[in-house]
Amino acid sequence: MTEERSEKCSELRKRSAIILRSPESGGEPVGSVAEQADSDEQLIELWLHGRSEHTQRAYRSEAERFMQFVAKPLRLLKLLDIQSFADHLGESLKESSQHRALSAVKSLLAFGHRIGYWTFDIGAAMKLPTFRDELADRILGETDVLRIISLEPNPRNRAILLTLYAGGFRVSEICQLKWRHLQERESAGQITVFGKGGKTRTVLMPQAIWDALQKLQQDASSEAPVFRSRKKGHLDESAVWRIVKKASERAGIDKEVSCHWFRHAHASHALDRGCPIHLVQATLGHSSISTTGRYLHARPTDSSGNYLPF
Repeated sequence: MTEERSEKCSELRKRSAIILRSPESGGEPVGSVAEQADSDEQLIELWLHGRSEHTQRAYRSEAERFMQFVAKPLRLLKLLDIQSFADHLGESLKESSQHRALSAVKSLLAFGHRIGYWTFDIGAAMKLPTFRDELADRILGETDVLRIISLEPNPRNRAILLTLYAGGFRVSEICQLKWRHLQERESAGQITVFGKGGKTRTVLMPQAIWDALQKLQQDASSEAPVFRSRKKGHLDESAVWRIVKKASERAGIDKEVSCHWFRHAHASHALDRGCPIHLVQATLGHSSISTTGRYLHARPTDSSGNYLPF
């Protein structure tokens, strides 16, 4: 972080600390605009404050795309601007990407309204596009996953693939791992990760995965990264994505496999093998069991059609 950005963030933390809340507003921020944000840039920084690094990066990108399109100060926004932006996205992005971009914009507009940047929440009138659930297309079979892992020649990279699959972790979670986050248990070991919304969860690891991880540690300190870069620091997410992409290509998988596909595979394969859905929910860190339930619908094991007189 540059010195200039650091100073801006310090100032914004001071601003966010004075946001007033009243019982009458149901805990929502109130107060004058001057107390909250004096510019579009400050509004966005306040909106992003406290979110995970991954979320900040994604939301900032969507906010910048929106601002570049409307090409005017956000205070002057009209509903037509947002509708035009939605139409623009519809010409170039698939439905799921449109939904993600517009969700971020609606979140920004709602936040700005809550802190008094706008008199009305102009984004509330905009409906998000519906999109086809592509989860079923992103679930690899057990054979495919095991082939990807077995053909990876690099011990560190193979341990990354094993950890993504066995723990159902997000790529951001494994990139943050230090050796102190791993603890030995009688049967094998456990890993503590820090997920979305600052939530902490601890996941037991099978013996084979634990052994693969322990071979990486050698004389590393408890504060050292589990998955180190060539410069001995933490691997960044883009590096892990490249590892997954190359490993999938090596295994002959004719799909654009990403790190998150291993998380999908973990949930789907565990449920297929009879794992209780609440245990999958806890392992993956889903806040709602309905999210975990999507994997049951994506790969059903039975159908009412099987009971018809064919």
